[in-house]
Amino acid sequence: MTRAVLVPIVVLLPLITLTPGADHRFNVYSNGGRFAADPLRLPWSVVESLPTYLALGNFRPLGRLVEWSLDVAAFAFTGLLGVPATIGLRVVSFAAAVLMTLAAVLFAESLTGRGRLFAAPPSTFVALLPFAVGAGLVAAGRTSTTVLFGGLYFTSAALVLAVAAWACRARRAGPLVVVAGAALAAFNEIAYLALPLATVAVLIRFYVTRVSLGWRFVTLLWAGFLPVFVPIRVLIYRQCAHGGCYTGSDIAVGGAPATFPQRLVAWLPPLQWERAGLHSAGIIVVLALAVLIVLAVRTPLGGPRGDRRQTLGLVLGAVTILLLGAALAALNADVQHMPWGQGWRESGLTAVAGALLLVAAGRRFPRPALAVLVALAVCSVAANRDFRDASGGGRYPYLHDRIAQEVAGFDPTPDGDARRCALRAAFIRNGADPAQVARLDLSLDRATRQLAGRRFCSEAPR
Repeated sequence: MTRAVLVPIVVLLPLITLTPGADHRFNVYSNGGRFAADPLRLPWSVVESLPTYLALGNFRPLGRLVEWSLDVAAFAFTGLLGVPATIGLRVVSFAAAVLMTLAAVLFAESLTGRGRLFAAPPSTFVALLPFAVGAGLVAAGRTSTTVLFGGLYFTSAALVLAVAAWACRARRAGPLVVVAGAALAAFNEIAYLALPLATVAVLIRFYVTRVSLGWRFVTLLWAGFLPVFVPIRVLIYRQCAHGGCYTGSDIAVGGAPATFPQRLVAWLPPLQWERAGLHSAGIIVVLALAVLIVLAVRTPLGGPRGDRRQTLGLVLGAVTILLLGAALAALNADVQHMPWGQGWRESGLTAVAGALLLVAAGRRFPRPALAVLVALAVCSVAANRDFRDASGGGRYPYLHDRIAQEVAGFDPTPDGDARRCALRAAFIRNGADPAQVARLDLSLDRATRQLAGRRFCSEAPR
């Protein structure tokens, strides 16, 4: 568990000052400013937003509740510690990556372990898994979960894995499972994958242990999921059949077959390194190597290595996750135009699937496998560092980093107002359309009124 916490943090640490992009430029200020002082308003605001999002073909009320809550958590770093929201966003994302890695360990143990959970010494699978997951946490482009909405989608991946682990080990199933199924239908598209994965995981668990558990659990899970999922999808289909809806959650069947093979291998670290722009290694890589080697040397590998049946069960679980994640991504119109190795919302989940395949392949030779995984993870640290450096050029990152610093260290003097208005003017000069400018003004005003009781820029329209 200690390694599952430390390895993702080491691999992701070079991204701690990465400039936010896309909706992150606005949401952390808007949601933080709206809800930081009164978080109890959050659920009602999500309910109020339902008609608007449904009209766009999007139904994620619980997912949106988590997303907005994570924005508030990121904004809290500014309010409590005075650090820019850019760093708060990354800390929240790192914590979600740790949660996903812990869930991966739980899933592997629940799927293949024959006794009580964690009652025996760690198996080779469990001992190697944090290093394998860390190797897949690469900033593979601006749409990768490692870069964009990491808090939400790493948490979503952890939820999928945790539900599957629950299904494998559930001895009782009652109304709570039905509620869980309905909640998954209201979370987001990644969470939908929990249902088929839990179903297959129960079959794999039966194959590995010959113990028939989880059938009632899976039945009740589907019983809660389908009555919510089916009517909503019918409603969305009618709303969006003629286009005009949000493409991020739209289904494009035509291009899916050609995209599917690409998404099956998008988790491979070398492909992700290319998208991240890996070209060098610096002092931070040396430090990462030292930390990971210390963790590796202290990793006990004398536990059970897993028999053939357990190994095959792990491989089947990994392949199931990979097929589900690749299929979901391939059905998205935006993904169908992405290059090989580009990250997307399913990247966290398929990184875990790839990690499970890697540890299954290294079962018979754990020490050499550990050395390879550490080397892969260090290369991922280097790739993340190079991505951060490449993303820091130009006016765009400087502008939004300066905005974050001005919000965090709000200067109420006329000079401070002049600096902030100059940043707003620069945002307009960089080609922002009127809708983006209005969104920036609204978001930043909410943030600074919450923190300092004043508008971000006095020259902006009210």
